[in-house]
Amino acid sequence: MTVPDTLRAASARLADTSDTPRLDAELLLAHALGISREEVILRQRDLAVPPGFNALLDRRLLGEPVAYIIGTRDFWTLTLAVTPAVLIPRPDSETLIEAAIDHFQTRAPTTILDLGTGSGALLLAALDQWPDARGLGVDASTEALEVARGNAQRLGLADRADFALGDWGAGLTSPFDLILINPPYIATSALLSRDVLHHEPHSALFAGDEGLDEYRRIAPQLPGLLAPGGMAALEIGFDQRESVSALLRRVGLTVSARTDLAGLDRCLVAFP
Repeated sequence: MTVPDTLRAASARLADTSDTPRLDAELLLAHALGISREEVILRQRDLAVPPGFNALLDRRLLGEPVAYIIGTRDFWTLTLAVTPAVLIPRPDSETLIEAAIDHFQTRAPTTILDLGTGSGALLLAALDQWPDARGLGVDASTEALEVARGNAQRLGLADRADFALGDWGAGLTSPFDLILINPPYIATSALLSRDVLHHEPHSALFAGDEGLDEYRRIAPQLPGLLAPGGMAALEIGFDQRESVSALLRRVGLTVSARTDLAGLDRCLVAFP
């Protein structure tokens, strides 16, 4: 089949598997061809379908996320490598970067801490946003840290990004201007899509019966880690605004909330 026919057929097959079947088909074909999705769209009339495309499509039909199949995911201004060792970065998490930009305005944070760094998405996006800043990414997974270090190296940010194995902020003493946190916050009883449940790391998803276990551990650490004038941005579930805000206020922090692109509560901003 031609590329246009192949994309139409693949999109139809993916309709029951994905909310974005056409996008998935284009990304998989671009990966198989070794070109960008934009090139696929612009040049589809003169391209040939490579032999490896059907194998990629079969993996997606079995529920494997596109990001793991092609090995990359765009986030903020960056293209990040991702593996099953890390959570796939979501556009909703960009709300934390937007909150930081609004907080600092004409100022710029010079020290950044990313707790639960995973792929390094939040830390590296912040370092790209503020070229004079340095940052530290902490994670409990050595495999995730390997992915984050690789991303920092590929993006030319390794000289400003350090990574360390750790238990949230335990043992850290230096204050930071900006703290970014995307912890596990899904209740263990929550129903998730097959893509997420069967492929993404459960340690980065689930946090006890209420989804609050990690917030309870993180909140007491924050007052001692925030520099004067600094802020912490925490990602939350759409229904966790009040419960997580209460944990933060209990340790003396002032809290406000921000919504994501869908208008759902997604980020809490906390500061002394």
